[in-house]
Amino acid sequence: MNQKSRKVVIVTTGGTIAMRKDREGVVPSDEGNEQIADLSGLERFADVGTVEFCNLPSPHMSPDKMFDLSKLVQKLIKKEEINGVVVTHGTDTLEESAYMLDITVKSKKPVVITAAMRNINELGTDGPRNIFSSVEVAASKYSWDNGTVVCLNDEIHAAREVTKTYTSNVATFESPGFGPLGIVDEDGVFFFRKSLRRKTFDTDRIESKVVLIKTYPGDDGELIDHVIDRGAKGIVLEGFGRGNVPPALEMPIKKGAEKNIPIVLVSRCYKGRVLDIYAYPGGGASLKKLGVILGHEQSGQKARIKLMVMLGAGKGLEEIRREFEISTYEPDSRAF
Repeated sequence: MNQKSRKVVIVTTGGTIAMRKDREGVVPSDEGNEQIADLSGLERFADVGTVEFCNLPSPHMSPDKMFDLSKLVQKLIKKEEINGVVVTHGTDTLEESAYMLDITVKSKKPVVITAAMRNINELGTDGPRNIFSSVEVAASKYSWDNGTVVCLNDEIHAAREVTKTYTSNVATFESPGFGPLGIVDEDGVFFFRKSLRRKTFDTDRIESKVVLIKTYPGDDGELIDHVIDRGAKGIVLEGFGRGNVPPALEMPIKKGAEKNIPIVLVSRCYKGRVLDIYAYPGGGASLKKLGVILGHEQSGQKARIKLMVMLGAGKGLEEIRREFEISTYEPDSRAF
């Protein structure tokens, strides 16, 4: 494919990358998304077009909006003439939107999410460079069949693995325990590995009534009881270490399991996997016997997105369990 035949669409959603600082502070700019489209030099990589989805700070993004964004990206990426899509986004909820796209957009074409930690009129703004790098990734033939990726600071990360690690540093996005998939350098786009733990789901809706609860020492389980009574359709529980919680949580967890509410257990640790090792009250093995689903290495925020999508797709409890616990991880028996 020659350079002039590549077409990349930038979908703008707002965020710091489209903000300016005024007397009150940093706020969305009416011209912000337009300035993204006006960057000169992008034509070196592709024929670039733009579509404005919204102009919101990323804390204002909701799962329903993320799913609407996914439907727009799917519509664009299906067009034969489009080589790839770049989405500009705020950093605070970027990883949730990226993962929503990763598990709902069905295409081998590249989908790249980028952002900025510094607004457009701030000294050392990183937005333009991130857009240039992301368009180059979206136009590259080497980017195909990698799912949705996140590109900032000239690093390419898998949506499944990446997280925001720093409140203000431009090198905030990392993939703890995994590392980047590749980099953007002066002479091109380079991938060093592929994320193998990927699956997409067919659905025309998501289930929004899924809650994320972070446990803590001395937790008495009242929050779990409360969300069950309020009609939660799914719960993601962020525990300690290997996936352990205070013993008082066993009773409300049992209550939820008896109501066939999927309860996915993840860890507050950002490296490693949840496993049914500890058999004491509140331990992972004890919770699994009560019906808890082990979320393995997934973060709480991404496990919640996945559970929303699976429930929206009409998946039953055992199918959800199988996706989180079995089909996601099928280790090579020769390694043991």
